[in-house]
Parts: sequence; structure tokens; C-alpha cells
Amino acid sequence: MKRRHLLAAGCAHCAGLWSAVAGAQAADGSAWIAPDRFAKPDLGSDEGGLWAMMEREETRLRRSPFVMRDAALRDYLQGIACKLGGNHCPDVRVYPVRTPFFNASMAPNGMMQVWSGLLLRVDNEAQLAGVIGHEMGHYMQRHMLDRLRDIKARTAFSTFMAAFGLVGLVGQLAAAAGALAFSRDQEREADGIGLALMRQAGYDPREAGKVWGNLRAELEAVPGGDPTKSSPLFATHPPSDERSETLARLAESAGSGFLGEAEYAAKLAPFQFQLLDDELKRGQHGETLALLDRLVKRSPERADLFYFRGETRRLRAGSEDLANALLDLGQAIALGNEPAQVHRAIGYIHQKQERGAEARAAFSRYVDRAPDAPDANLIRAYLTESKT
Repeated sequence: MKRRHLLAAGCAHCAGLWSAVAGAQAADGSAWIAPDRFAKPDLGSDEGGLWAMMEREETRLRRSPFVMRDAALRDYLQGIACKLGGNHCPDVRVYPVRTPFFNASMAPNGMMQVWSGLLLRVDNEAQLAGVIGHEMGHYMQRHMLDRLRDIKARTAFSTFMAAFGLVGLVGQLAAAAGALAFSRDQEREADGIGLALMRQAGYDPREAGKVWGNLRAELEAVPGGDPTKSSPLFATHPPSDERSETLARLAESAGSGFLGEAEYAAKLAPFQFQLLDDELKRGQHGETLALLDRLVKRSPERADLFYFRGETRRLRAGSEDLANALLDLGQAIALGNEPAQVHRAIGYIHQKQERGAEARAAFSRYVDRAPDAPDANLIRAYLTESKT
């Protein structure tokens, strides 16, 4: 399954679908009452067509090589969704997806995706719950269905259905869903409901706003970076500074709650190196460095973070990057238990700066520590040739 199926299943941030429940509700969701579980809609309805399309996409998603199949991780994420979802828990199925971008989405049939780029960027379980709660807010309020009905009102759906029947309808829905984005009012409503769900589940709602501020800082790290252009999240969501401030203000009266920093770190630990390597391969060095600066500040004892920051600087190769990369890589060694790749990176820097002896020494340390690495034979060939 290609990544485009993940995007189709994600519906461009389509985390939900149902129309607003009756009654007024406060901006922070304090007066909001969760709806009952939703019955599967009739296949002949537009809602049923959307549901059928998403069931097909979920079948593809289950077979995708990008799904992270670790049972402990999936159970952990499912548990968070169930804490937030309450009586909707039996209808929710969470899939962690190895894609190095920030996103979570929920489809009409209860399929939820949580992308690895999001897992890498949140600091604790409460922050992750804030994002998942927001997506479940869309789901419980039937926002997706509202958007599709708006599209239907603006297009010749009735003519289309008469000509092509249900298959045509599903195809039309697929095309519409691929370009669908919630309105900013719907995003604000989902934020308020997410806070309500966090409070009910015992999480600290003050953590929700921190996620968006951190993400915006990454996107602004590149000179001239405009988050509204570089990320669809900011094109359709309320401005991140507004969002962070609003969420913080709404959460003030709720008091503290569970953070789950240690619990989250333990669950993510087996995947950290892989996720950081995927982030590095995005090639967005300015954004990656902003992320790593924050992670290093939070966990200065982790040698792997210094390796990835040094490697990012080496690859960017700006005016002071190589010197700073050597400092980071040296700090990784000083901390101990550094990844073997630290020595390979040092070797490449020395090689670039034509310090042959230092390069050979570093490369030798690399192949000694990682004799079965995919590039070990290539490095050995270089060492042999450089001696002649």
C-alpha cells in the first residue's frame, strides 16, 4: 500500500463526522455532552457511502507496510483513545503509522491513524491525549458529514447519483474527502471538546496548547518560513499562536491532571531511533534542528539526540555546521553508549575536510562497533584503498 492510501484514509485531517448535538455549549466544552454510539448508516445514503469508502481504505491500511505492528504500542494508543472516547471505545481502532509528519485523523467508521511524526513530537501522554481528543471531537460532532453535505449542496450530486449510482457516489465522495478540510469554527469546537474529554479522563488539559506552539516553532525555524503555506494544518486550523493561547486560557480553570511523561517515554523508547532516523531523512534540516534543540533541552542525557543533531548539521553543511556537528558528536561520545553511527559521521566530516588519518580512525571505530551494518563493507573498502 502506498502512502497516498494513508492520505486518502486520513481524509486530509478528517478526524470526525457527526453533526452538532443539541443544546448550547461553552467554548471549552464544559457544557458539552457526548452523544451515544453511532449506528452504521444505510449504504444508500451519502453517509453510508463515505463509511463504505473508509472501510475499504481501512482494509488497505491493515496490509500497509507503514503500519507499526508492535502490539504494546497499539494497545497503549488504543487505551488512550478509550479513556477519552468513553462509550465510543468499542467503535475506535487506532493504527500507528510510520510516516514522519505531524498528523492524527479519524474516519467515519472509527478508524484512527496516529502518525509517527506526531509520536516523536509530543512530550507526554497528556499532549498526545490532547491531539487524539481533538480528533474524537470532530468524530463525535459529525463534522465530516457536515462538510460533505456542504459539498453536496454546491455540486450536482443528485445528477451524478442518477447517472452512476452508488459506485459513482463513492468515487465522488473519495474525491471530495481527499480535498476536504474542516472550517476553523469546527476546529475551534473540536479543541473545546478535546479539552472536555481530557478533563473527564483525568489528563492535564494545560498540555494541549503546548503541542501547537512547538509545531509552529519548527515550521518557523526556516528563514522566511510560513506555517500557513508549508503545512496544511495551519492553512485550515486557527493560527497556532491564537490556538495555543486559547487552549491555555480555556484550560486554566480545569486545574492540573495526569501528565504521563515517564509512561510515554517508556512506550516510545523502542522506536525512538527509528523515528529520529525517519525525521532526518525528510531533509528539512531547519525544522529537524528546531525539534532536536527542544528534545536535547528536555533530555540532555541522551546520546542519540546529540548524534542526530550532529548528523543533521553535517548534512546541512552550512558555514558553522560542521564545527558544531563535531561538538554534538563529541558530546554523544562523552555521554557514553553512543550509536555506532556517531563515528561514521565523524569520519565523513574529517574526510570532507581532508584529514585522512582522523577519517580512517573514525571509520575504523564505526565498522568495529557495527560490523554487520549495511554500509560496513563499503567503509572497509575505503579503508583498504586509502592505505595504498
